[in-house]
Amino acid sequence: MLAPLTEPLAYDFFLRALVASSMVGVVCAVIGSYMVLRGLAFMGDALSHSAFPGVVLAYLLKGPFYIGAAVAAVATALAIGWVTRRGNLRGDTAIGVLFAGMFALGIFLFSLIPNYVGDLFGFLFGEVLGIGLGDLVALVGLAVAVLAVVAILWKELLYTTFDPLGAAASGLPVAALDYLLLALIAVTIVVSLQAVGIILVVAMLVTPAATAQLLTRSFGRLLAVAVTIGVLAPMVGLYASYWLNAASGATIVLVETAIFLVALLFRLQVGRRRETLQPAS
Repeated sequence: MLAPLTEPLAYDFFLRALVASSMVGVVCAVIGSYMVLRGLAFMGDALSHSAFPGVVLAYLLKGPFYIGAAVAAVATALAIGWVTRRGNLRGDTAIGVLFAGMFALGIFLFSLIPNYVGDLFGFLFGEVLGIGLGDLVALVGLAVAVLAVVAILWKELLYTTFDPLGAAASGLPVAALDYLLLALIAVTIVVSLQAVGIILVVAMLVTPAATAQLLTRSFGRLLAVAVTIGVLAPMVGLYASYWLNAASGATIVLVETAIFLVALLFRLQVGRRRETLQPAS
């Protein structure tokens, strides 16, 4: 009776995928909570695509994919922050320009490779079941580093998220903290690349936090719910992809989307009940 649950656990690749996707789910939920509260969902999409030229360049130079992706994503994140502040442009304008330029650079570099490159397509669509031990160690190391920075600067990041003017008045380096958050988003995207790929990583960042926001207004509870979804959804998605022989990254995202829709229906139902119980004026 338990065979469908225990059978995949006999394979090392599945165990590595479980560890990797769970770690990705945690770090994405934590950073994604700040992103959702700040309205930075488009930033996640932009930075995930901006990592692509770094991945391609790393392949051409026969270097580590994670290093290339990290350099490209962090550089783009800091450039977006700098252009927004110094160029007196709206954030979405700066994001749109640099995101398009970086992704175009990735496609240009990719077009210089004469033959089909399966490894690079894996970074576009995710290949968590193919993650090796070395990649897993690098992923866990980056994720722990991101979570450690957030834990150390928890109050400062929270203060600048809810009241940037008050934070600046109290002496906090708001600009530096904003740049730091952008860099953390970029590193989180790099952590998530092999799990769900460049195209789907924004869902891992945004969907758990958006779902939690439908269910609670307390930041602490929002973070707890987001992390719970971020861990459970990849587990369910991996089992489903194993049973159905489907793409693992896409299956994980579909599970998170289904949870979001259930939470949305619940929120709407609660809203209707409250309207019904309210006395007529």
